[in-house]
Amino acid sequence: MSFESLGLMPELLRAVREQGYEHPTPIQEQAIPIVLEGRDLMGRAQTGTGKTAGFTLPLLQLLAPHASSSASPARHPIRALILTPTRELAMQVEESVRTYGKYIPLRSTTIFGGVNINPQTKALRAGVEIVVATPGRLLDHQGQGNLNFSQLEVLILDEADRMLDMGFIRDIQKILALLPAKRQTLLFSATFTDEIKQLASKFLKTPATVQITPQNTAAELVRQIVHPVDRERKRALLSHLITSRNLEQVLVFTRTKHGANRLSEQLDKDGINSMAIHGNKSQPQRIKALEDFKKGVVRVLVATDIAARGLDIDMLPHVVNFELPQVPEDYIHRIGRTGRAGTEGEALSLVCVDEARLLKDIEKLLRKDLPKNVVAGYAPDPSIPAEPIQTGRGGGGGGGRGMSRGPRTSSSSAPRGASGRHPSRPSTRGK
Repeated sequence: MSFESLGLMPELLRAVREQGYEHPTPIQEQAIPIVLEGRDLMGRAQTGTGKTAGFTLPLLQLLAPHASSSASPARHPIRALILTPTRELAMQVEESVRTYGKYIPLRSTTIFGGVNINPQTKALRAGVEIVVATPGRLLDHQGQGNLNFSQLEVLILDEADRMLDMGFIRDIQKILALLPAKRQTLLFSATFTDEIKQLASKFLKTPATVQITPQNTAAELVRQIVHPVDRERKRALLSHLITSRNLEQVLVFTRTKHGANRLSEQLDKDGINSMAIHGNKSQPQRIKALEDFKKGVVRVLVATDIAARGLDIDMLPHVVNFELPQVPEDYIHRIGRTGRAGTEGEALSLVCVDEARLLKDIEKLLRKDLPKNVVAGYAPDPSIPAEPIQTGRGGGGGGGRGMSRGPRTSSSSAPRGASGRHPSRPSTRGK
């Protein structure tokens, strides 16, 4: 099937061709016609499936007939709102809007925290049709009277399961209350949990459903390996694997921000150029770290789970779980950063005795045992006892016991910082 057969307008087809795409992905093939019909949609797709273009292309076409490059700011009402869980994802979605909307006179902007609010306010007042936003900062703008949704036509919730995981259900409910009841709504999620289905039932009207990948399955092109190792030798093993195999462009996941910072510093001491990226980093710091990583200036990017869904890196070859996530589904999202767009990838997990239960939970989710490979010289000491996982500042060293799993609301999660609200600035609205 070609993009032409999906009924897209010439301006969009031209932009798609310029990006080098000839055939739509399965999510695009199924979702685009449904969206163009004006129907509500529930779409389940893992990262790397072309999901973003699957909703930005038809959205641009739906809005295009009324667009006019010569219209005054007053005639540029907000007609579409796209909600994302993280600032990185918001930036990438808006970049997609700009890329595919290159030949369509529509204005768009991103709204997220951690940066000065004034330029965002200026952009909103100048007039935009499409707003891509994180929930917290969007409500800040609403509180300041910068938003008018009276003419909103389309609402899109991207990575809806991640937003619920990060505790944004109240913010989402507040935002929904601001929007016209008569609108088209699209919800995209990597998983269709009961919570997602319950949320969708409240604000989607007889939606069509598109499911591209089997639920909770890892990318087929990702080679997954578990390296058993003692918790105190994880860093040494990671350095050994990177240097002995000459690995380049390695995305490494830790559970905590403190752990990410510490591991990055240790890798630098080992002569491996690395940077950490997490919710406490400023937006300019995070952008620079990602750009340097993509260019190869930085060999290793150490990240917390905030990056699991927010980063878009073409042909990323290696993902390392320095520490297993406490929620099994996050393992899927982490390794989904590699093995994309038809390229093979590798996911290595350094697993200590504390994480035995976490590994079992992941294997249960995957419905298969992951291959184990003990690296010569790094065999774990069977006499070392398991210790409870710590999720605060003391938990960055690789410890953790799956039996002690708590809710996803530990201090290391930093939901507000991750979503775009500056962690040091108090909320401007009541709870």
